[in-house]
Amino acid sequence: MDNKKLADLLFPDVVNTPEYYEEKYPYRKLPSKAQVTRMAPSPTGFIHLGNLYSALADERIAHKKNGVFYLRIEDTDEKRKVDGAVETIINVLRYFNIEFDEGAGFDENAENNKYGPYFQQQRVDIYHAYVKRLVEKGLAYPCFCTEEELEKVRQKQDAKKILTGYYGEYATCRNMSYEEVFANIKAGKEYVIRLRSQGSPDKEITFKDCIKGEIKLPENIHDIVLLKKDGVPTYHFAHAIDDHLMRTTMVIRGGEWLASVPIHYELFNILGFKMPEYGHTAHLMKFDEETGGKRKLSKRKDPELSLDYYRKDGYHPYCMKVYLLTLLNSNFEEWHEKFPDKDINDFPFSVDKMSQSGALFDKDKLHNICKNELSCLSEYEMYNFLHEWAVEHEPEKCDIWFADKEKMLGILRLYMGIGMKRRRKDFIYARQIFELIAYFFDMEDGQKERDKLGNQTIDKKTVHNILKEYLATYNHDDDNSAWFNKLKAIADKFGFASDMKAYKKEPEKYNGNVSDIAEIVRIAVTGRANTPDLWQIVHIMGQEQMTERITAAIEV
Repeated sequence: MDNKKLADLLFPDVVNTPEYYEEKYPYRKLPSKAQVTRMAPSPTGFIHLGNLYSALADERIAHKKNGVFYLRIEDTDEKRKVDGAVETIINVLRYFNIEFDEGAGFDENAENNKYGPYFQQQRVDIYHAYVKRLVEKGLAYPCFCTEEELEKVRQKQDAKKILTGYYGEYATCRNMSYEEVFANIKAGKEYVIRLRSQGSPDKEITFKDCIKGEIKLPENIHDIVLLKKDGVPTYHFAHAIDDHLMRTTMVIRGGEWLASVPIHYELFNILGFKMPEYGHTAHLMKFDEETGGKRKLSKRKDPELSLDYYRKDGYHPYCMKVYLLTLLNSNFEEWHEKFPDKDINDFPFSVDKMSQSGALFDKDKLHNICKNELSCLSEYEMYNFLHEWAVEHEPEKCDIWFADKEKMLGILRLYMGIGMKRRRKDFIYARQIFELIAYFFDMEDGQKERDKLGNQTIDKKTVHNILKEYLATYNHDDDNSAWFNKLKAIADKFGFASDMKAYKKEPEKYNGNVSDIAEIVRIAVTGRANTPDLWQIVHIMGQEQMTERITAAIEV
């Protein structure tokens, strides 16, 4: 067949050649050993923990040696496209402090954005130039098979219990003459463009995965689709051309893509491109309580797979990065413990240290990291983080929580243990923090605990009298010691032990002890049986709010 004639028939409007695009997108001038990495999601609107896991690896690899990390949107599947998905991807990753150097979402005319467009739908002319060249070389051809015909072939292969797909004798359009192709096109038949695979079923490729090491895989023998009926490329073909022209040097992607390596290996080979390094990450796993084993995190079963889960609850982005780095590099945890004050971006991230087997996602460990890392913040850093989260996720309550800046800072100092020898580690994420401190702003919070006063070991009348006595003797100017001495005096007055040693020696002589008095006041003021230092709480609240709470408890 005259392949040049066939290429002109199939692509009469293609003007630019591959050489034109090679010149338009030259190799990047970067420092020695600098890597060019990318994140290339589909615009489905769902971005998950695995995306962040890979994106963090890509960002660290690129920025470790002053390389480039860019965002490409693989939107060749129009059915999966969701409006606003690109903005969601950028905003979610930005929340977790993953910043791109170029790509989708940037000004197209910016100096650092000259390898675009970064949306595959806008690059169709480029793909057509390369596929036309493949047709000219006899390495691609049109296929007119209908879905029904392809299904019959699959059923025949199933019956023979052989490999399914479009290859060898089952590739019925592979050896059509020019005249047959011309007649089909003239008759208005729809067609795709397929690769004329050069693979052999008895041969293997040796592929070096930069995470998993050397892997042997069978050669690709399938005549895969390069261009769909609408002229839009498939993922496999588009990504090969894009990674080449955007000068990607390393691709970190999920382990599920390992099976596609033979296809990509062949595509890079027949296109004459140098293949980037590939690294296939381990699946994020979780412990399954039902089976007692491990399983992959599931979009259907596990809400914690979605990054929205962490944004809505207000996990601090720094804590998430620290945790994911412990999963990505086996030596990060030891480094971070040794250098707790160093910027985590100084960590010598290495692809060699990435996990080859499934990385176990442990929520308890994440929460422990959150406690440790949040305890290192100042009250002002915590204030700003909580305020930003509340503005977005609890706008109706935000004005109440942050009406008095000094009050909120006082609460944070108390719960973070600022000024203490050892900082407290109560805080995990924003929503949990506001649940801990809700009683400062909402008297209804803890009302169930208040209702229990007088229903247990100490009768209602005694509780009533203790609270009245507390208000009668209270002086807001008392220091902690004077305040506690008054609690002791109340204890003595109502037959409770003010001396804990005496109480332990002869508990039967007393109605209780001074800690019971403190607990009655604590529950009346906060609605909680366990809180940090009560004297500090009362002084953060102020006398008016405290009096209101106790008066309400007395009335109950």
